[in-house]
Amino acid sequence: MHPDIWSCPEAANYLPGTDLTGYKVEARDGGIGTVDKHSAEVGACYVVVDTGPWVFGKQVLLPAGVISSVDTEREVVHVSRTKEEIKNAPEYVPDEHDRDGGRRMAFADYYLAFFR
Repeated sequence: MHPDIWSCPEAANYLPGTDLTGYKVEARDGGIGTVDKHSAEVGACYVVVDTGPWVFGKQVLLPAGVISSVDTEREVVHVSRTKEEIKNAPEYVPDEHDRDGGRRMAFADYYLAFFR
């Protein structure tokens, strides 16, 4: 059984109403950027990370299920994926993102593969 990739894990230890926009994002092996957008919608929680020059400005969507913890004091989101895994994720393109359509499934399929 795999986790609900779009639900915030209890282990993240932050209040659901906390706006994560602007927080730094740390992968298991180092920093990957900052949160550009945060959705706390029930069943569709995610953060969009601006990777800056690290991946040539690519934005990536990280479903809440990969958030391992949030340090609200230091404003850091820790995720359970490596930099390489995030780099290889489908690119987030705002105009193409449809939370109920194929793009959302592409993100879910990519990240759920790590839980199999």
